[in-house]
Amino acid sequence: MMKSILFVALLFFSGITVAQPEAYDQNIAKAEDFYKAGAYQESARHYSTAFESYGWKGYMVDRFNAARAWSMAGVPDSAFFNLFRIAEKGGYDDLNALRTDPAFAALQVHPRWQPLCDIVKSNMPTMPELAEELRGIWVEDQRYRSMLDSVDKQFGWGSKEMNALNHTMMYVDSVNSARVTQILDKHGWLGDKEVGSRGNQALFLVIQHADIEVQEKYLPKMREAVKNGKARGADLALLEDRVRMRNGQKQLYGSQLRTDQVNGGTYFFPIEDVDHVDERRASVGLQPIAEYAQYFGIVWDAATIEDNKKREVPPAEPRGKQ
Repeated sequence: MMKSILFVALLFFSGITVAQPEAYDQNIAKAEDFYKAGAYQESARHYSTAFESYGWKGYMVDRFNAARAWSMAGVPDSAFFNLFRIAEKGGYDDLNALRTDPAFAALQVHPRWQPLCDIVKSNMPTMPELAEELRGIWVEDQRYRSMLDSVDKQFGWGSKEMNALNHTMMYVDSVNSARVTQILDKHGWLGDKEVGSRGNQALFLVIQHADIEVQEKYLPKMREAVKNGKARGADLALLEDRVRMRNGQKQLYGSQLRTDQVNGGTYFFPIEDVDHVDERRASVGLQPIAEYAQYFGIVWDAATIEDNKKREVPPAEPRGKQ
């Protein structure tokens, strides 16, 4: 039996979809522990080490927490650097959280505080109630997926625990899909300006995890949204690959991998014109495929490329929910 893999690590400040190295996760975990212990300087240092480990990219929440650590450590310049980064590049829009977080009390007398708040305020979505609902949908979409690795390691992929988790995840996906398609049919594809970056991301993730029929219906709408600046090209690339894979076609961007549960090992689902995949990836803001492959323990070399060229495309999946 084959298990599909799709890694979607979203670095919200940049709008780029990439896979972060293990060192990132390790340093973030240490940073959180040091912060809880009141060792703010050490916490901040580990946040910086995490960002450095992957080209100074980072999740929005991690940048926010890094700013908290730097502020508590008495280094306002570094705190403002992280806050301005998520405000200007990531569209951070939670003005209330910024103003009420006690970690930023020392920053509020600084001349840079009001300009920061002005930027965050300008990022606030024009459809706040819908934005809040979509943030909740985002949380539900990610809640059970974040448990997959730990359940797999503890009980195994074919265990009753994993089957129960997958069943719950499929149910949540169906509920989310019904609501998101209702929103898309009524409002069209909503961008960051209308529902914030997290709400916009929820639209993509729910469609990405929906039935193939739903994916095919809204794929053209997402293509149009990318043209209009209301969706990200990197997200569209993942949906394009997912639809092609499920229809028994080669993928274009190399986002989809599979694990052979019989023989072991992870490999890329066959890629169209694999010699030029990096050109297509670069055009939508995806990292080079060699870097992406490294996260999964794959060396992207001539042998890997040749193996991909020889692989047969599996038949299309049955229609309907998988």
